[in-house]
Amino acid sequence: MALAKRRLYSPLRLREGSHVKLPNADSAIIEPAKLRDYLLSPEHPWGRYKAHFFESLGYSQNDWRQLEADLRRQHLPLDTRPGQPSPFGQKFEILASIRGPLGKIAMVLSVWIVRNGESVPRFVTATPG
Repeated sequence: MALAKRRLYSPLRLREGSHVKLPNADSAIIEPAKLRDYLLSPEHPWGRYKAHFFESLGYSQNDWRQLEADLRRQHLPLDTRPGQPSPFGQKFEILASIRGPLGKIAMVLSVWIVRNGESVPRFVTATPG
């Protein structure tokens, strides 16, 4: 029933330069594997470069939940901008600072998508901003 109350967002509603809150951010899905096995993995072919960056802030593969909590607390409440076009749904980008476990602050670009026919955003990736 909770899903029925959420509004579906059409990519046509957003224009370049517009800033909006991420729809249904409180229900955002962040897959553990995206953080643990990709962003924070020193062995992943592409993720290892991002892992080095996040490690410098104090995040680790063993404690991936800390990065999840910090994304939820420090990024999700902020304004977004429309992301790159996708045939799968509307992407959103949040460019903002994040304070890691070591107290260091760095700019991070987090990318989210609300898939076609869905109303809940899903975490896509994060990169140094």
